[in-house]
Amino acid sequence: MSHDPNCIFCKIVAGQIPSRKAYEDEELLAFHDIHPWAPVHVLIIPKTHIASMADVTGDHAPLLGRMAALGPRLMKELGVTNGFRHVINTGADGGQEVYHLHLHVMGGPRPWLKG
Repeated sequence: MSHDPNCIFCKIVAGQIPSRKAYEDEELLAFHDIHPWAPVHVLIIPKTHIASMADVTGDHAPLLGRMAALGPRLMKELGVTNGFRHVINTGADGGQEVYHLHLHVMGGPRPWLKG
């Protein structure tokens, strides 16, 4: 499994930095965002270090599918009943702040209208 010792999300995967976990299995970790943009805001990350969507290949398709499919399950488990949003920021111009692939899943009323 690829790991970047300087990556904050790799440190979360390794248990070096605490997180409020929402889900974990052998390939994925989901945890609550520390700066939420919605009433429910989780990040789903692969445990393997992939810097961004720009680094994704066809070999990653099953992993990306699992990430996308986990979002609705978590929203349901966390009580979101009226819709949610999936967002992946890619690169500096795409608003990516942490260079470890991560899927934001945000639920609640109009999560994109952060005040």
